[in-house]
Amino acid sequence: MAKISEFLVVVLVIFAFLLLLGGVGIYLLVKLGKKAAVKAKQASTRLATHVNAMGTGDAAEVERLRLDLRREVSLTRQAVEQAQRDGWGLGDLPRLLADLQSQADVHDAQLGMYAQQRRLSPYVDHATLDRLRQHQAKLTAMCARIRADLLSDQVQHTGSGIADLTSRTDLEIEARRSAPADPLDQIDELYRRSLEDRNDRP
Repeated sequence: MAKISEFLVVVLVIFAFLLLLGGVGIYLLVKLGKKAAVKAKQASTRLATHVNAMGTGDAAEVERLRLDLRREVSLTRQAVEQAQRDGWGLGDLPRLLADLQSQADVHDAQLGMYAQQRRLSPYVDHATLDRLRQHQAKLTAMCARIRADLLSDQVQHTGSGIADLTSRTDLEIEARRSAPADPLDQIDELYRRSLEDRNDRP
């Protein structure tokens, strides 16, 4: 009887463990499925933007503005991340970039809404399009200024490193050169040899 109860306990423990593993597996699958769905949606949105940007007219121009803005923000983010990896003092620049990216996302959504409305309606809202172009120009100009400043710092830092390396190279080469012979030592050597020659003569 005791053996049967022990066997039942073991079976129940194994069953509970399998249920736990199954629950964890289902949770991970759902989580991965949601991530995959979000990525698929983003990919399809990007693809649709690229396709729509190939056309003509205001809607295609706005789609091209979206692509330009995304590229500018991506390049700027890469430049800031590289500077962080290199250990530069960036101050409040990462926070500024986060705010800029957030504003760029809002602008991207507005551009997308305008492009969609423009494709569906023949009426053009020139005032809104002009404002969107102005906002686009300001955002891309900010991205370009941030990258230019980071590149200037990088070039200056590299220039300092090159100057330091040049001076160290000059010092090392100078240290490896043999010291020039002292004229007094040469005179002493000649005098010593002449004395030795005299002593050697019969």
